[in-house]
Amino acid sequence: MDKKKVISWALYDWANSAFATTVMAGFFPIFFERYWSDPDMIDESTFYLGLSNSIGALIVAALAPFLGAISDKISLKKKFLFFFAFLGILSTSLLWFVEQGEWELAAFLYVLGCIGFASGNVFYDSLLPSVAKKKELDFVSSLGYGLGYIGGGILFAVNVFMYQKPEWFGIQDSTTAIRLSFVSVSIWWAIFSIPIFIFLPEKKSGKYDSILTATLIGWSQLKSTFRQIKKMKIMMTFLLAYWLYMDGVDTIVRMAVKVGSSMGFEPSDMIIALIMVQFIGFPAALVFNWFSSKISPKNAILVAIFFYSIGTSLAYFMTSKIHFFMLAGMIGLFQGGIQAISRSLFARLVPKGKEGEFFGFFNMLGKFSAVMGPILLGSITLLTGSVRIALLSIVVLFVLGALMLYRVDFVEGEKLAKQMSV
Repeated sequence: MDKKKVISWALYDWANSAFATTVMAGFFPIFFERYWSDPDMIDESTFYLGLSNSIGALIVAALAPFLGAISDKISLKKKFLFFFAFLGILSTSLLWFVEQGEWELAAFLYVLGCIGFASGNVFYDSLLPSVAKKKELDFVSSLGYGLGYIGGGILFAVNVFMYQKPEWFGIQDSTTAIRLSFVSVSIWWAIFSIPIFIFLPEKKSGKYDSILTATLIGWSQLKSTFRQIKKMKIMMTFLLAYWLYMDGVDTIVRMAVKVGSSMGFEPSDMIIALIMVQFIGFPAALVFNWFSSKISPKNAILVAIFFYSIGTSLAYFMTSKIHFFMLAGMIGLFQGGIQAISRSLFARLVPKGKEGEFFGFFNMLGKFSAVMGPILLGSITLLTGSVRIALLSIVVLFVLGALMLYRVDFVEGEKLAKQMSV
């Protein structure tokens, strides 16, 4: 194992997870409801936040396979990663300039930030097979998510102190502190992205001389890849399962704070819960890698889905802080593991030389899951007036995903991937 390459790759998770914690899961939902939107229209702001998440995910889902196919043809994975990281960094920093009541501009910049964050991950994920050998995939993938949790958690903890004690930092008030926290995410993201661009070489394909040529060939290859995936029933079954259960996971990640706020929990309670998730998630992701080696990665994911289903069902009955914190602890135990092992499992099914385009499809379905879940949660909340009822709809997605995953034969899938390698 090349430690420099592995650490450089994994540090990008440390870098961009600040967006997932401070912005996506933490302060943006609270600020969107109480500062940029009308705080008396909670159900409507839940719907608009869900819609914003869904729009960003839909755009990423549409772009991911096409860009992935192009990146394979002309070795553009790192360049695309740089472009989308820059988009996310810039749009997040611009949230500083959004004034009170300007929810439309806030939502627009948030969508751009989500596009930069999620699209960058398409190319970050596709670099995993070049960083780790087959036997190292689970560990390296888990290391990335683990560092993401601890890195995002450290910055989020600092941002929380800025929010709660702005005078300690020479900041005018808590509102200014939250706006500055968005700027801090941009700086953190930019600084810790540097190693992956400097120390992780990208294998040159040398097949095509220009982006235009690669685009034309990539479009043709994309259609061919889609036909191949349709014939690869094992991969199709896994992707369908992944789409369903990650729908539930992504919805909880993106909407948990908004749901807690709608249930009447205080921002301080939700912030503590988020910090719990981050710092539990770091060791839990690494332990989950060990756990998956004992019972198999597939069975480990099924266990995680089971506990997600139980936790989401119990959330219907939440009435006290202790319930909320217990649910946060459960999420922290399994969230990083289910994401990391899913990524490394898929890497086993990908033919060599086609990582970009296949991970494009992988991330496309991951983002399509983020389209349906938040809008489903927001719509049911708007129709019924109860976010508790809306939560139960997410359990159905976990159950269907588990049933599909149970049918996947990964041993046969790996054999097929070897046959299709270029």
